[in-house]
Amino acid sequence: MSRLFFPVSLLSLALTMTVACTPQTTQNQGTPGDTDRLRLLYWQAPTILNPHLATGFKDFDAARIVYEPLASYDKNDQLIPFLAAEIPTVENGGIAKDGKSVTWKLKQNVKWADGEPLTAEDVVFTYQFITNPDVASASIEYYSTIEKVEAVDNYTVKITFKDVNPGWAVPFTGQNGMILPKHIFAEYNGANIREAPANQKPIGTGPYQVVEFKAGDIIIYEPNPNYWDTGKPYFKRVELKGGGDAVSAARAVLQTGDADYAYNLQVEGNILKQLEAAGKGKVVANFGPYVERIMLNFTNPNQATAEGERSSIQFPHPFFTDKKVRQAFNLAIDRDTISNQLYGPTGRPTAQILVAPQRYKSDKISYEFNLEKAAALLDEAGWKDSNGNGIRDKNGVEMQVVFQTSVNPVRQKTQEIVKQGLESIGVKVELKSIDASVFFSGDPANTDTLNHFYADLQMLNTGNDSPDPQAHMKWWTCEEITQKANNWQKSNYARYCNPEYDKLWQQATTELNPQKRAELFQKMDELLSTDVALLPIVDRANTQGVSNRLIGVEPSPWDANTWDIKNWQRSSD
Repeated sequence: MSRLFFPVSLLSLALTMTVACTPQTTQNQGTPGDTDRLRLLYWQAPTILNPHLATGFKDFDAARIVYEPLASYDKNDQLIPFLAAEIPTVENGGIAKDGKSVTWKLKQNVKWADGEPLTAEDVVFTYQFITNPDVASASIEYYSTIEKVEAVDNYTVKITFKDVNPGWAVPFTGQNGMILPKHIFAEYNGANIREAPANQKPIGTGPYQVVEFKAGDIIIYEPNPNYWDTGKPYFKRVELKGGGDAVSAARAVLQTGDADYAYNLQVEGNILKQLEAAGKGKVVANFGPYVERIMLNFTNPNQATAEGERSSIQFPHPFFTDKKVRQAFNLAIDRDTISNQLYGPTGRPTAQILVAPQRYKSDKISYEFNLEKAAALLDEAGWKDSNGNGIRDKNGVEMQVVFQTSVNPVRQKTQEIVKQGLESIGVKVELKSIDASVFFSGDPANTDTLNHFYADLQMLNTGNDSPDPQAHMKWWTCEEITQKANNWQKSNYARYCNPEYDKLWQQATTELNPQKRAELFQKMDELLSTDVALLPIVDRANTQGVSNRLIGVEPSPWDANTWDIKNWQRSSD
């Protein structure tokens, strides 16, 4: 819902390369395809524009053009206001001294695109919507610490937490904090939410509004006539085109100049370097919290309940519940080859999931690639090739796995490297590639989504969406296991459950001492590593293609790529 080959800081280069250029404004009369039109290419096509039902970055990006949170973090980890009039502090009375509540004041000149005023009731409703179990929101874990949300008056919202909460800034900020209009969604606040027209034709407070949406194909936006930030946005039309592949998207920006912006350039570094040489655009890359990881399914994807649910907690996985087996799989992953050959300097091999901010990153987690040691562990666990077919087995069960991920050349090459390592130690591997628009859709009716995880292994890229990792680290708690009972909308896709981990997470939710809290998060990551709860492989830079004529693009690792699209402009030279 996120790399390439360059020795310099491309983020700094992209942001300074057009400093001397004079930007066009909405008053400029450009020609179609020039100053009037911003062309975005998303090879992973958006499928839904409700951010609280989204599970992929592509959908967050598309929705963020329309919706806004109360505030968001910039690239320097500084919280800046959007719909909020100011950032709460202890000094201005926003943050309660006991740490149990926070009060936000809203801007008073904000209207929804249809002319209705934004009020505190919209914030209250957004909370009620997200936490309604019938809605099965994908962002519910970001609001789990809240006791209640109240409208003190039309422009003041008070959030009361269940306990002391050092992560007070997590709810209603960033891409998981987008505020929904009560008057649009009130009648769809339940099991009928998937029928809401606004999932495709949203009404937001953001700089642009949707005038056309074809799922998996194209979204056309035009300026929000009621936008609160005077003089913005700068384009008269935004076209977000979906489909294709990452290489063609990169070529359109970097080589031919047919597009202004290309999302998620998960393309081999040498190819990107060749394309950038054409001089039409630059690759903008910055490291943040995102880690490409392989998930292990702790449940059996091949056994179904009476209701037809596979990967159910009723049926443990036939061999991943054995720690020695998980350790063997971990030792068989050649992270260095994957990172060096497929990602270059924008991918760093890693065995941990908490890589940013630096204060939360443990220095006690390491990785090793050792096929001999991996094979020995499987022998110790009793998995041997008893019938001579080249596949290990035990008690009549063959050690064979289905390994799934989204369609992308880098991911398919990663799969091949992983497959080679595993098959060399006697594991049969079947590779499965799923279209990104399906894999990341979060559609409860589609069993090919990452939420269902009807496979043994799956690969994806994600990380903490905020400098505060509390919500993301909750993914591994027993409470967050995704299953039919919660419409497959929770985030523990692996169905991992360890009470020791849950205890650490609970302690972190109320620890006000920053150093002690950081140590708790480090211990969580260390526990996931020693327990081999998953297989992190690459710390990935967020990489986009940006036209040389597009300025004002300042990516943040803590929000959607389009978080600052109101500032994007075309240079005049």
